[in-house]
Amino acid sequence: MKELEEIEIEEVVAMEAARKGGSMSSFLAAGKRSLITFLHFSFLISLFSFSALCLMAFASCCKYIDDDLSDCGATFELDYEMRLVTNISTEIETQLPAESDKGIAEALRKHLSGIFTDFAHDVDLSFYDTQGDSLRLHHDKHIMDASEATYTLYLPMREYMHLAAANDVNNAVVDVTNDERCHPSRLETVADRGNPSARTVSDTIASHTTGLFTARLPMDVKAGVDQKFHVLLYMANCAAALVVDPWGHDASKLSVLTTGYATGFNICDSVFTFEGKDPMVETVLVRGENTSEVAFCSVSFPSREPADVENPSARTLTTGAAPGAMTLTTGAQGELTQDGAAVTRTVIETTEPFEAESSDHTLWKFVAYHRNADGTTTKTELGLAKPLRAGQLKIIKGYLKDDGSITTDDMTVGVSVTLDWHQGGEYHPEL
Repeated sequence: MKELEEIEIEEVVAMEAARKGGSMSSFLAAGKRSLITFLHFSFLISLFSFSALCLMAFASCCKYIDDDLSDCGATFELDYEMRLVTNISTEIETQLPAESDKGIAEALRKHLSGIFTDFAHDVDLSFYDTQGDSLRLHHDKHIMDASEATYTLYLPMREYMHLAAANDVNNAVVDVTNDERCHPSRLETVADRGNPSARTVSDTIASHTTGLFTARLPMDVKAGVDQKFHVLLYMANCAAALVVDPWGHDASKLSVLTTGYATGFNICDSVFTFEGKDPMVETVLVRGENTSEVAFCSVSFPSREPADVENPSARTLTTGAAPGAMTLTTGAQGELTQDGAAVTRTVIETTEPFEAESSDHTLWKFVAYHRNADGTTTKTELGLAKPLRAGQLKIIKGYLKDDGSITTDDMTVGVSVTLDWHQGGEYHPEL
């Protein structure tokens, strides 16, 4: 600015000298130089003003992010951690303690190792609007293949509800459905996930093939804040096993189903749902080395709680737990941290979340069919009045009798036997 002032003074002096000297050409030349200098100065002033306006506009663009959903956003990290709360080791050691049980105990542990694990193969990540119709605003899928993983995302600044599901891809009978909006999003039992027209669950379904984990986390993405969101995923399914000592009989003539479980899980609300008639779940036959004992094992969603049976109009159930939580639901909320503090991964072996009062009614049951040598079929129902909860393994030890029925020493199990059973409007397994 000082240089411009000096140039203007010189031009004025030159013009005055030219005027006094009487030279018109000198006067005009001096005027031309003054005009050029003035235009140059005006251009600089205009450029400075335009730049200032641009900076002000940019600074204010994010002020109205909730109104116009502009491109202003923030980059943040999401740490995902599998949190397995289970009683599997305790249950196997308690229910199969004898030396003669070691073979089937080890086989059962191996069979369930891919279910009760804090390892995620895949994760499905959705970020929803917290207003209006709770529409999904962003969706990611990743192959995780780990117990922990960190992903960096860039999202517009606003509040979100984040829902996550793990190990869904390889589960043949469960799929993530209705996930375009937050509240209807759920893990759902399907007859054939590869055939959208055959979504309705059938009377008989296969056992789950993966351990399913979910999480929900409210998020407030802000600008200028170093944010890191810690998301804990909890198990949403469970397992039951009927271990049979054949007592010298042919266990290959046995066919076992189990029933009484939820058909879906609403991720946002963390509740299990029961739709229509409870499907029969097929069990998988597990054999051990150097033992005649066999196990019939199923993996499914949890059973009803006692309160749900006492209130028949109830169609949903909240269940599952973790240490230190009074009423923590499965698929529990994650944790938000902004200091980047690390959280040590752990598999939590505990029985506390699975201790419950018995219902006055049967909540779930095993249904066993034995084809006898005389061509008749014996049906045994083993009913349980205590709930089966997410993350839990329940083992019932039974013995095969001469008449094809199964008995048990467990006084908490109700046993109903039908000799010479004939199919009557219910599922009859291939015998």
